Amino acid sequence: MKKLVQNTIIVLTLTTLLFSCSKPETTPIPQAEPYSEQQVVQPQPVETVPETAASSGASKHEGLKLIEGTDCLTCHKIDSKLIGPSYQEVAAKYTDADLDMLAQKIIEGGKGNWGEIPMTPHTGLSKENARQMVKYILSLKK
Repeated sequence: MKKLVQNTIIVLTLTTLLFSCSKPETTPIPQAEPYSEQQVVQPQPVETVPETAASSGASKHEGLKLIEGTDCLTCHKIDSKLIGPSYQEVAAKYTDADLDMLAQKIIEGGKGNWGEIPMTPHTGLSKENARQMVKYILSLKK
């Protein structure tokens, strides 16, 4: 009887250790760092084209500069799906009429339009900067 109790205690201890040391099988959602201040970048008056391999020598679109200065490229790529849709997919789905709605979506975040993984809000981003980012994304329409 004493041996049975000892074996039971050993089995329970090992089981507890096994489950307490295992990690849950989840994929973390990237979290954006909060912006310290709202800052509006004035758009350049020079007409530019979307950044591609063929036009890499051309000056960058103001929206692309803003995208590169945030965490957007953690979840999005220009031409292929990453965590979120590619920018080309977004450009194909929306038009210039959706510019303000998409800018607000960048600021507020959300989920449901492209699946259940939420887009991180960027509450410190100004409306004008978000609009510049959307203008660049929509310029990628094929």
